[in-house]
Amino acid sequence: MTNTPAASANGALARRLNLGDAVVIGLGSMIGAGIFASFAPAAAAAGAGLLLGLVIAGFIAFCNATSSAQLAAQYPTSGGSYVYGREQLGEWSGFFAGWSFVVGKTASSAAMAITFATYAVPGPWVKPVAILAVILLTIVNTMGITRTALLTRVLVAISLVALTVAVIIGFTHTAASAALPGPEVTVYGVLQSAGFLFFAFAGYARVATMGEEVINPARTIPRAITTALTITLIVYVLVAVSALHALGPAALASASAPLGAVANTTGAAWPGIVIRIGAAAAALGALLAMIAGIGRTSLAMARNRDIPRWFADVHPRFSAPYRAELTLGLIVCLLVAVTDLRGAIGFSSFGVLLYYFVANSAAWTQTRENRRYPRFLAIAGAIGCLILVATLPLGSIIAGVIVLAIGLGYRLIRLRVQSDSAR
Repeated sequence: MTNTPAASANGALARRLNLGDAVVIGLGSMIGAGIFASFAPAAAAAGAGLLLGLVIAGFIAFCNATSSAQLAAQYPTSGGSYVYGREQLGEWSGFFAGWSFVVGKTASSAAMAITFATYAVPGPWVKPVAILAVILLTIVNTMGITRTALLTRVLVAISLVALTVAVIIGFTHTAASAALPGPEVTVYGVLQSAGFLFFAFAGYARVATMGEEVINPARTIPRAITTALTITLIVYVLVAVSALHALGPAALASASAPLGAVANTTGAAWPGIVIRIGAAAAALGALLAMIAGIGRTSLAMARNRDIPRWFADVHPRFSAPYRAELTLGLIVCLLVAVTDLRGAIGFSSFGVLLYYFVANSAAWTQTRENRRYPRFLAIAGAIGCLILVATLPLGSIIAGVIVLAIGLGYRLIRLRVQSDSAR
């Protein structure tokens, strides 16, 4: 870690993250509660076909990652696809991407908090403990990105230990349910499973949203994104195959805690305890990284007055967008009180898939000198995102459209008021 100024005089964030930090933040964002929760709805949609859904989700994630990586190298500042959309496609496209990301990941943050508490404490304590987790991690984020990266390293390590235990058990034990036939495998079901599983992949762009804080971003960000995604894909394939081997598609589809059910096939108590600790740590890691990423995107939007300029303030000591993060923490606490996990997965995937649709569209328009990957990957990623959005549950689509319309309407009204006041 290098010693750099906390923040420049103009409110820019300090470059403090090296390649290892960036990779860990990407892993912490992806190897989160999604892997402990998303296999059940994916299996319910496609049965054993969830493996094909995982491949599809992984390929679309790879396309999105390459687009995000080359865009981040060209625009090494906070904001991710919000900035890329503005610069390559226009202000409205940028706002569409930023708003999609903020609302989708805010709902997902609430889901991560609930997942942590579900694994960590008995039922009556879930909501209070989830809210406490949001408060504490919001405070950690406002104290600067180096503390975020340090805590993420610890949480990722705990998560990987738990997943290793789950994979070993999955390949060495088999429940009686493994012989039962699962849901019918259909094309629509496989695509819907890919939409659910995409939820577990979507954290790699967290590195891109922190482009203003990465050392040597043109080199570091592309390497960090692709490295983190590759590691995550390998882990997910191992977990999916082992879970299907241990439980079978029918039991996997009905499990509220899929990897906990895998641990139970041993008949011993300690594997379940390890899995619970790992799931709780993974949820905390994902929540920590999400708060950081949403804060940076909100910072970028506030700088352009797409949300109130008040959110653009950077703490002079900790070099963090503390106003945006504190407000986000409050909203997530409110959502925790009223939301549930499964609904949040579909809603989050809706927003984030549209966010990456803009990223792929922006990458497609980049000039040759700024393109690091074949152009067809951007096209494939954009089409893939739209297909997965269309296969999500109808309730998630309707809720997503309503929230998007609210954001777009807000910007339209603001622009009209600004135009009238300038006359």
